[in-house]
Amino acid sequence: MVSISAEKTDAIQAIFSREKVVIGVIHCDPFPGTPKYSGKSVEDIIERALRDADNYISGGVHGLIVENHGDIPFAKPEDIGPETAALMAVITEKIRSRFAVPLGINVLANAAIPALATALAGGADFIRVNQWANAYIANEGFIEGAAAKALRYRSQLRAEHIRVFADSHVKHGSHAIVADRSITELTRDVDFFQADAVIATGQRTGDSATLDEIDEIRGATALPLLVGSGVTPDNVGQILSRTQGVIVASALKQDGVWWNDVELVRVKQFMAAARAALEGE
Repeated sequence: MVSISAEKTDAIQAIFSREKVVIGVIHCDPFPGTPKYSGKSVEDIIERALRDADNYISGGVHGLIVENHGDIPFAKPEDIGPETAALMAVITEKIRSRFAVPLGINVLANAAIPALATALAGGADFIRVNQWANAYIANEGFIEGAAAKALRYRSQLRAEHIRVFADSHVKHGSHAIVADRSITELTRDVDFFQADAVIATGQRTGDSATLDEIDEIRGATALPLLVGSGVTPDNVGQILSRTQGVIVASALKQDGVWWNDVELVRVKQFMAAARAALEGE
């Protein structure tokens, strides 16, 4: 499969210096100003993120994504205040200064421009954007693709070194608007709109994409492909045999619940399964 956008370097190899990766997600506590914020100090929010980062890195993951997952219900991009990007940038810089691993940023929901600002200020290497091209009905309402505005903003910042990892057929929503377009075509749209890597997901956080969907996305683009939800020690081998990486969180948390702390023993067990799969190729 030949990329249908301008030829670009392999983002996974360029960022991680390896062919396949496991990326852990830091689900930050609720930030000030969001509905579930209970008054926890900024220092404590940062410390919790650093503890999760430590357990991920000590367990052997190759990189991290910092995400404001505690800010439920998520706001549309235009309704997210500057305090979110400011705190995420501080957290990112603290993690970067302590752990020498590649970092990504995901500002929910679909806030590509705040994510780019955070990544630049905090020293991250890439952003994740759930709806990069086209449009869909999300939990937050009507969400439009972010590519045009985000890439112009990245150019204004002279931040072209920050790569874009974009979902195809994104979770947590309805795709009725683009129901006449196949997953193959939706993936080609992500590629055409200059993403650097593509992410396959299930229906919601913790649900895995089907192998058939992974294979369909894989056949639609030459860009690196990752699976961004529902990856476990039981299925990581099958998934890594088809992709360049996985993005994982829930399976590595206490009791397998996304809002709990990362457990080092779970990370080690997961990475053992991942290494066995990679060594068996």
